[in-house]
Amino acid sequence: MNDPTSLHQVSNQQFQRAAELIDLKAPYRAILSEPEKEVIVNFPVILDSGEIRLFRGYRIQHNNLLGPYKGGFRFHPDVDLDEVKALAAWMTFKCSLVGLPYGGAKGGVTVDPREYSDSEIERLVRRFTHQLGDTIGPTVDIPAPDVGTNAQMMDWIMDTYANVSGPGGRQQLKGVVTGKSIECGGSVGREAATGQGVLYALRHWCGETGQRLKGLRISVQGFGNVGSHFARLAAHEGCIVVAVGDQSATFADENGLDIPALFDHARQNRALAGFDKANRIETEDLFAIPVDAFVPAALENQITKERAIDMECHVVIEAANGPTTAAGEEVLTSKGIEIIPDILANAGGVVVSYFEWLQNQSGRSWRVDDVGTRLREIIWDANDKVVAMKAQLRCSHRDAAYAVSLLRLSDVYDRRGIFP
Repeated sequence: MNDPTSLHQVSNQQFQRAAELIDLKAPYRAILSEPEKEVIVNFPVILDSGEIRLFRGYRIQHNNLLGPYKGGFRFHPDVDLDEVKALAAWMTFKCSLVGLPYGGAKGGVTVDPREYSDSEIERLVRRFTHQLGDTIGPTVDIPAPDVGTNAQMMDWIMDTYANVSGPGGRQQLKGVVTGKSIECGGSVGREAATGQGVLYALRHWCGETGQRLKGLRISVQGFGNVGSHFARLAAHEGCIVVAVGDQSATFADENGLDIPALFDHARQNRALAGFDKANRIETEDLFAIPVDAFVPAALENQITKERAIDMECHVVIEAANGPTTAAGEEVLTSKGIEIIPDILANAGGVVVSYFEWLQNQSGRSWRVDDVGTRLREIIWDANDKVVAMKAQLRCSHRDAAYAVSLLRLSDVYDRRGIFP
């Protein structure tokens, strides 16, 4: 059901469309169309059985004009060069859009972490970190969790990096990675940050359109870290979450699902399958349920042309990266369905990662209220800029978001120049 074009081609098409609207200079378009560095490593890991297995990992550094490269590590069997190049580009535009002093990067390993023991995953993470060497660093390139990775893995990355970097300044090296556990230098509010940012984007859309957040009917596709926290927060604000699904199961209830119970079940079982307090439906039926807002929070290329034809909603809030194919977007637009793009909707995670990095740099911890207030200010300001740009250019939310991002990048290129 996927579009025939590659994900990297899709990411290029998106930014080039906005580049046309603002008449971005041709050299800047060329620079931003490809990553600055592509690092591919093949590394061995000793399994519990004694077998030695070879894994392939990636770190794509798209652009560091605005600051150190920033982007997650993804552990998934579908990780490949094309996917990671697209994800790295989206990080560049996302960080620029919300005003962070970061560039864009992404990385990962082609692996299904569910097939390996905790000890095997630890060895894999540490070996991958060692193999990357000085490709990453607190002022060079700062990874974070993504699909298939978590705070524990970030702790292992930090520890490995600190131990191979020598004894000097190890405490200052905590900032090599964000999304760590609180005990190892992480930030309060980081785990729920992306889902919280998605809710802020939805709340802003409600303000734009005169809708009430309370009582809004929502479907959520994907119930990992982002989808589950968004659903929990939305339900707490009075939204009616009528359907949720992940790769293991999909549930629906027109009167609203018991999100706290689903959240606890998914935490304990790492999947929705086995939940017995809601009606199970087919995956495809999730896309056809009439709702006010549909929130894709899984992987890319989920809203295809075929699925978009069946969708009945007012807005799509892209909690995932690249969830809507080009053909799917064309159908949604023709039906008058607004799309709040990924580089805006899911920016909450990298914003609080920035807060964590600042805390590591200063050696001070912020209170949860401070994190929440500053997150809301940044996400709200970015949404305001996008709405203003949309009105100015008379374009979509996605094109307006890219235009805001590209204008900032263009201004910095103009001021700094191209050396030598």
